[in-house]
Amino acid sequence: MGSRASTLLREEEIEEIKKETGFSHSQITRLYSRFTSLDKGENGTLSREDFQRIPELAINPLGDRIINAFFPEGEDQVNFRGFMRTLAHFRPIEDNEKNKNAAPAEPLNSRTNKLLFAFRLYDLDRDDKISRDELLQVLRMMVGVNISDEQLGSIADRTIQEADTNGDAAISFNEFMKVLEKVDVEQKMSIRFLH
Repeated sequence: MGSRASTLLREEEIEEIKKETGFSHSQITRLYSRFTSLDKGENGTLSREDFQRIPELAINPLGDRIINAFFPEGEDQVNFRGFMRTLAHFRPIEDNEKNKNAAPAEPLNSRTNKLLFAFRLYDLDRDDKISRDELLQVLRMMVGVNISDEQLGSIADRTIQEADTNGDAAISFNEFMKVLEKVDVEQKMSIRFLH
């Protein structure tokens, strides 16, 4: 059953992905097997439609935003390497990684990169700030019609008022990080089965 996955993924690719993402050899081969099972076109890439067949994403109010995060701007396909890079944001941080300073680049699953990933879910126009309208759109995605537009507007206004320290009526990434500095991002943005 797992032979297809291991035969199409070369050992040197696995080593490169391990270095880049921090996933173990067994996690990479398991995720490659999942990737190939989602690849309905059998062309080594996933489309948005392939992702939409994942039940957990189909029912998630932010499913489309999460799916979009897998695709570089202007692209409509993602290869296995890109798939793994995005998933790495959700990899739990191991205790021995928390104090590691030897890595030249910050790991994809660092607190800062997890927060940047979350920030980008809200920054719909990719202008590096979250406007009131963007916040409203995401809140609508999350709550649907369960809350009135007036209540959502009030929530958006209060959120921006509390987070916006430079007075530009928007939330920058630094302001976003500051607001979330006491939140356990590791617990909220890690998928334990990737552990």
